[in-house]
Formats: sequence, C-alpha cells, structure tokens
Amino acid sequence: MSPEERIAELSKQLHDHNYRYYVLAQPVISDRQFDELLKELEHLEEKYPQFADPNSPTKKVGGDITKDFRTVEHSERMLSLSNTYNRSELEEFDQRVQKLLETSNYEYVAELKIDGFAIALIYENGELVQAITRGDGSKGDDVTANVRTIRSIPHKLKGDFPATLEVRGEIFMHKAAFDRLNEEREAQGEATYANPRNTAAGTIKLQDSSEVAKRPLDCLLYQLVRHDDDRLNHFEGLQRMKTYGLPVSEATELCENFNELWTYIEAWDKKRKDLSFEIDGVVLKINSRAQQQELGFTSKFPRWAIAYKFETERAVTTLKSISYQVGRTGAVTPVANLEPVLLLGTTVKRASLHNADIIRELDVRVGDTVFVEKGGEIIPKIVDVDTDNPKRSSEPTRFASHCPECNTELVRSEGEAAFYCPNTNHCPPQIKGRIEHFISRKAMDIDSLGEGKIDILWSNDLISNPADLYRLEYDQILGLSKTIESDDGSESRVVSFKEKTVENILKGIEASKSQPFERVLYALGIRYVGETVAKKLAQHFKNMQGIMDADFDTLINVNEIGSKIAESLIEYFKVEAHREQIYQLEAAGLQMEVEEQELAGNQLEGLKIVVSGVFEQFERPALKKLIESYGGQNVSSISKNTDLLIAGANMGPAKKEKAEKLGVRIVSESEFLEMVS
Repeated sequence: MSPEERIAELSKQLHDHNYRYYVLAQPVISDRQFDELLKELEHLEEKYPQFADPNSPTKKVGGDITKDFRTVEHSERMLSLSNTYNRSELEEFDQRVQKLLETSNYEYVAELKIDGFAIALIYENGELVQAITRGDGSKGDDVTANVRTIRSIPHKLKGDFPATLEVRGEIFMHKAAFDRLNEEREAQGEATYANPRNTAAGTIKLQDSSEVAKRPLDCLLYQLVRHDDDRLNHFEGLQRMKTYGLPVSEATELCENFNELWTYIEAWDKKRKDLSFEIDGVVLKINSRAQQQELGFTSKFPRWAIAYKFETERAVTTLKSISYQVGRTGAVTPVANLEPVLLLGTTVKRASLHNADIIRELDVRVGDTVFVEKGGEIIPKIVDVDTDNPKRSSEPTRFASHCPECNTELVRSEGEAAFYCPNTNHCPPQIKGRIEHFISRKAMDIDSLGEGKIDILWSNDLISNPADLYRLEYDQILGLSKTIESDDGSESRVVSFKEKTVENILKGIEASKSQPFERVLYALGIRYVGETVAKKLAQHFKNMQGIMDADFDTLINVNEIGSKIAESLIEYFKVEAHREQIYQLEAAGLQMEVEEQELAGNQLEGLKIVVSGVFEQFERPALKKLIESYGGQNVSSISKNTDLLIAGANMGPAKKEKAEKLGVRIVSESEFLEMVS
C-alpha cells in the first residue's frame, strides 16, 4: 500500500472511530489503539505532507497559530433568546404565539439549554470549512483552526449530506473535565479557572490551536440553518444531522402542547444535577419552519423561540458597604460590596442593588446577612435580607444625594426609578460611557477598541468625546497600559497598547467613517434614540441638519416618534457642545446624510404590503427588500389600510380570511413578480 493510500485509509478509520466514540457512544477499539493509529498517521503526514488532508484527524491535536481572528458575516443572524423564569410568563409566550399564528395547531421542540459558547459550523461537500463565533449576531470571529481540535466535531460528514450545510450549537466543557483541568493547574502552581462556561469561551479564542487541543472541549449541535431540503421541520432537521455524524443531544423532545412542554421542564429541573455538563434551563422552539418564518423576529430575538431559565442557586454572605456607579445616561446604580462568596463556580465580590426603591423594599443595610443570586444576569443581585438578625444596624440605608464622581446633586424625574447626575458634559463616567456606546458594534463598530482601552485613553487625557478618536495618532498611544477589573470583581486583566493593537485601532477608526448615517445618529447616544428610532429618523429627515433643526411638532409627525423621543432630541440639540461635536465628526469624514439608493421602479409606490407564508424564489427578507426597492412599504399585519397581501405556501388560513373580509388584494409570488417586472 502506498503512503498516500495508507494516509487515506487511516484518516477514514480515525474519523469513523471518532464518530462511534463521540456521537454513538459505542467505541469498538481502546483509547490506546486509537492513539497508536493517530501516531502512525501523524508520522506519515510529517514524512509525506503533500498527501495530508486539511481535515485530517491529526488536526484535533492543533498546531496552527492565529494572531488575529478574521471577522466574517453570518449567513443568517445568530440571535440570542429572550428569557422567562416561571410558568405564567411561559404561558404568556404561548398565547402570543397562538395569537400571531392565528391557530393553536403548532408543536414545540424542547431542548436543554447548555451553559456554553455558541458556534456556527459550515461544511462544503462534506468537509468542515469554517467555524464562526456568535459575535454581535450579524458577524463573528473565524475560529476554524481551534474548533478542528474538538474531538466530537467531525471534520468530514457521513451519509447522504448536501453540498453546503450550516449547523449551529454550543461548545462547552464537562464538569469532571473542568475539575481535572483545575487540579492540573493547581498542581503546577497556576491560577485555577472560575467556571466551565468562561473557560470554554476563553479557550476557543486562544491563538495557539495546540493549546486549545489540550483543553477538554465538547460540542452539541441544536440547529440546522442551511440545507437543500426546505421541507424539513426543526425536529426532522436534528434527526437528519445525526445521520451525518453530527453530535446532537438525545434529551431533545417533540411536544404537541403546552402541558407536554411543562412536563419536560419539570423533569429536567430535577434531573439537571445528574448531567455531566452545566445547563441553566430549557430552550423551546416552534417546530414548523413555515410557522417560524411567519412569527419572524424582533430586533434582538426570534419570536418563535424562548429560553426557560431554572431557578438559580443562592449564596449567603455579608454586605460590607454600598458604592454607587454612574452610567452613560447619568443613571446612578447602587452596588453592594460583599464578603467574597462562591456562586455557580464564580467568586462573587459585588452585586447589583438596582435603585433606591429596591434598597427600600429589601430594607438592606451595611452589615446585613444577604442572599445573592445570578438570576440570568451577568452581575449578581441581592434578592433577600436576613432582617431578623439582632446585630443588624438600626439605621436604614440612605441613597446617595450627590454624584460619587463629580459631586453634583442628583435628580429624580417624576415616574422614574433611577436618580440621575445632571452634569452630562463634565461627569467622567457619563463621558466614557458615551464613547463606549459610540464605538459599539451596532453603532460605529470600532471593534479594535473596547471599555478597557477607552478608560486608558481617557486616563491619559487623549479623549473627552467621540470626535477626539479621529484625532488620535500612533505615537500618542503606543505603550500605554492599565490593569482593569471585571464588574463583579472576580478577575482582573492587563490592557496594553502594543504595535499591532495600535495599528488595528487606527484602522478601525478609519473604517468607521464608512458607517451609514443612521448608525452615526444611533452612536451619539441620545436618550430614547435606539437603533429602530435612529433608522426612522434618518429615513424621514435624510440628514443630520434636518433633525437638528426640527421642532416638536415636526418630530412627532414622524412615524412612531412620540413626545418623549421628540423632547429628548430637542433637549440634546439645544446643547452647543453637542452640536459642535457633530460638526467635528462631520469634518472628520463621518456620514451625516442618507446615501440615497436608486429605486428599481415605482410600481409599488405608496402601497402597504403584507408578506406571509413560504416562497419558492425568495426568502422573506429578500422579498421585503424587493418591495422597498419598488417604492412599497412593508407592514406586519393586515388592516383596512393594507393594499396587498403576498401569499406563500403554509400561510395561516385566518390571515387569508381576514384579508378577504377586508377586501385586501391577494397575490401569489409569481403574480407579484409580474407586477414589478
């Protein structure tokens, strides 16, 4: 047998053994025999590199060095899920689904919510070609070299796979493997890791894939995204994935109604402690793809899925003191400084107290014994106080009267829970917070910067507003550094400006000048002007000067702009410093007007159009874009003002009935295309 043939044969055997071990859990050879075959393959590939396969099983031991992870676009948005914590909230979700679908004829798929790190895997002709992190949902980092080292992820698919396949899932670390890893580090005198989830997330971004291979990562996949068979529902897609040799959880179940769903949740709430890995809840998804499309998305979450979070663990500790943090809007948040305590694998030193009302309701006082939970939030929170302790302070806690940063007297608007520092333009955390918002991914997307680096630039008097970013020079920032502590006080890290870092920062700042006007408007951080509002304002006024000059009546006449938003805009542009900053940003080259897209035609001008069902030639987002390109307006529901309903397959019968009753014109996909052609 030639070396080329032996390499091919060994690769096939090892891929098959990995499949039997990680997917079927039915190994047919010992670990020692597997290692012997792997060593033989490594030796042959070293001797005959021209015959080595990029997806060889030897890649699972790593070796590639990645200095900078390339950012790539997702084929479809990779969104997170909205959360619910009790049965009544879940019932409300179910009722919303029923109302939007206008039918009770739907199924759920229930899956374990693994506490890990989301990943998208892309296969071409059966071979793994790309692995992408969630990132901001629209784009993520290419971590393919590192993901190749995870033994449960096949490099080559089995069976009758499609030419292009995209699947998504969760990378995680088993509890026993995490404990072993920490034991090894402790024995070597190295710092131990906080918890399995953070360790998995940090591991997948290491630059050396051979180091990744030493960490015991695993993966379970939960979604079929791109595939050539559109008839598959979600549950069928999971079963198909198994036939390709992909790891899918056996705990997933199809539920025909809400009661079956709740039974599944209750069962796993009891059984979760017996699992080898951490879960923090259950994910519930509508099974039908057509119904998923009909339900659609909000700006942040799919409307056809939700996460049910199990009741979290509590820790008991002592409240040492209360400090106050100031956010970019000036809102002042009380923070509890605690006697360090272990909670869900993390040492907690701080917890949120939210606002003055919560402090009063809990009657929390310095020195109290308090109960702390994570409750689905990043920073822990105090949920209860031992008020029966005879040693507790007799003095109730008084909320701060002045800003802890600039000593300005705090104000509280009627109907608002938070106290605010009104010193908007001279209070350091507000200024830094606005700059951090300005560079965020959904705003100017200067991803080479971040909270830690902004703090360093501020501390060195190099920036005091977003416009200063566009005046930074290489020699000014090279060599700067600072130690930054996490919000909960559990860890610290050194942030420094090295040569490559500085180059990336300056490139990122320059690239941000091409961001469209609506994102520049959102980046300013005007109160109540989120992404959607910024887009509507940009589409209506077309340029920044038009918005700056608009009076109250003009603003509230814009679609979906209410009095609260209008008042906030007027107050913002009254401030001369804000207007001056905008002129400086314009001088730096930022986009201050909408780049008009030439319409393909005006056949749909003024028409309000509803799109419903599944289509042969277009995905629904593409069809909606086509409508806009011919002057039409997309609307989400049928009313007497609707001009046209484009009906695809599997459209809800109730929607069709409503359209017919109101006399709305109904057309098929092909009829619609004839209209605009």
